[in-house]
Amino acid sequence: MCKHSLSVLGLALVVAHGAHAAEVQVAVAANFTAPMQKIAALFEQDTGHKAVLSFGATGKFYAQIANGAPFGVLLAADDTTPEKIGKEGLGDGATRFTYAIGQLVLWSKQPGYVDAEGKVLAKSDWKHIAIANPKLAPYGLAAMQTLDKLGLTAQVQPRVVTGENIGQTYQFAASGNAPLGFVALSQVMEDGKLREGSAWVVPAGMHEPIRQDAIVLKPGQGNEAAAALMQYLRGDKARAIIKSYGYSF
Repeated sequence: MCKHSLSVLGLALVVAHGAHAAEVQVAVAANFTAPMQKIAALFEQDTGHKAVLSFGATGKFYAQIANGAPFGVLLAADDTTPEKIGKEGLGDGATRFTYAIGQLVLWSKQPGYVDAEGKVLAKSDWKHIAIANPKLAPYGLAAMQTLDKLGLTAQVQPRVVTGENIGQTYQFAASGNAPLGFVALSQVMEDGKLREGSAWVVPAGMHEPIRQDAIVLKPGQGNEAAAALMQYLRGDKARAIIKSYGYSF
């Protein structure tokens, strides 16, 4: 085949690929920001479809979705919100699945500050600890369950600085305004390594599992990009990225 024919064939494939490309708006839990940015880039590269990402608190996304926000897919920080959305007819319950299981970590920006067993929690020489609102954020609830398990709730509670979501909680700890913070491992880990500071990875048995579910929402039903993204999240490429940020399945 001549070079001209190859060029025409290549152009035809690009046009065909682009003709089937679709776009979907995706509401993403704040803790999943870094991995989802990487996944979305690969998703577009591999499929031609585009995922337009918005990051925030799952509770706030639910309120927006209930009020008609045009999100096609929700990647929640819990499993209860997608379940509720399915039952209320705001999304397709049959599409719901757990895309990741989150990992709670006690973290400090200071190297050597947090010991490998989290015994720093019992000390009295620190003033503040950042914890996400346990009524709204699954990671905040897991943090309080961990303190209960350790018998430290009454001792630690007066020093808690509450973040609206896990993103704000991380900022409190990262800025040094709180020397300690219960955050998502994905916020401080990349490629299987702690980016900075010191941390205690909380054993899974200290709190209820942080199951993070995805669901196709009403505006995303029939959207080719939404269906393709849900499938892509189950694939090897996406799962390798998810795992590298400390999540399990």
